Amino acid sequence: MELDNRKLTILKAIIQTYLETGEPVGSRTISKYSELNLSSATIRNEMADLEEMGLILQPHTSAGRIPSDKGYRLYVDNLMEEKDREVSQMKDFLIKRVDRVELLLKQMAKLLATNTNYATMITGPTYNQTKLKFIQLSKVEYNKLLIVVVTEGNLIKNSMIDMIDTIGDEELLSLNILLNSTLNGLSINEINLSMITRLKEQAGDHSGVVGAVLEAVAEAIREDSETPDIYTSGATNIFKYPELTDGNKASELISTFEEKEALAEFIANANGENTGIQVYIGNETSVQTMKDCSVVTANYELGDGITGTIGVIGPKRMDYEKVVGTLKTLMEQLDTIYNKE
Repeated sequence: MELDNRKLTILKAIIQTYLETGEPVGSRTISKYSELNLSSATIRNEMADLEEMGLILQPHTSAGRIPSDKGYRLYVDNLMEEKDREVSQMKDFLIKRVDRVELLLKQMAKLLATNTNYATMITGPTYNQTKLKFIQLSKVEYNKLLIVVVTEGNLIKNSMIDMIDTIGDEELLSLNILLNSTLNGLSINEINLSMITRLKEQAGDHSGVVGAVLEAVAEAIREDSETPDIYTSGATNIFKYPELTDGNKASELISTFEEKEALAEFIANANGENTGIQVYIGNETSVQTMKDCSVVTANYELGDGITGTIGVIGPKRMDYEKVVGTLKTLMEQLDTIYNKE
């Protein structure tokens, strides 16, 4: 007998309902699943076939059905395949999106430098959301467990742990359900000691796995807040302005653009204080090598928690009107191009 999609859907519905209630599941309960759109009689026939295939059991003559070990096995295998596909698709999507955005930002840095005749900088996209979106535990070998943590913004962190004791598929499924139902949607600050204690108690012999998952979560969120890449362009434009080329000023500015630590510190301070388009003149930049410069910045936001900063660096006598207007136009174009993609 073939296990078609309808039978598989009914089997999943039985198992999911049984996991929630702990009670045998009848055809009338399953018929309430809107996506099935089947009568109770049709569902009873399908359940009879599933029972004949050894995937569900009827504990009592008048009772509903419960999953068999074979049914659990099929459910767990299908669940893991689905989650593996989801994670793989999410990784592919994220890589393509980030690559596309970063290429676009680099091109815009060059365009901005050409249009303004000043130096420009753009930070690569960072992911400011730090709430958990998804956790998946998968056995790689009998004593190794893969932990996949996904945060909002679709940042993915993988880690591998060694297990002293082996863990069964049903236990692994229960841990996945426990961790996701408890932790999804929470930030690291919202995961308190009492919650961790309760999770470890519910995990029983596998409480050590909970600790490893929380470490992976913390690591993913730390990675989420790392200093972004900074792309610069038009550094040689500073040679067009005599006040920036006296003495060692030019070489110091070029070093600032190349090494980028001072730029990263400036951006971090600027983002912590202001939003929108901002103008920093001379010592307001807090960067010694840019004390004779002005910096105009704008923050972009592309959805999914993806943010960054665009900046123009030039002499204090820069054409502020032109720079502000160009930045506003560029921000609009960036938003339009990104959303079209």
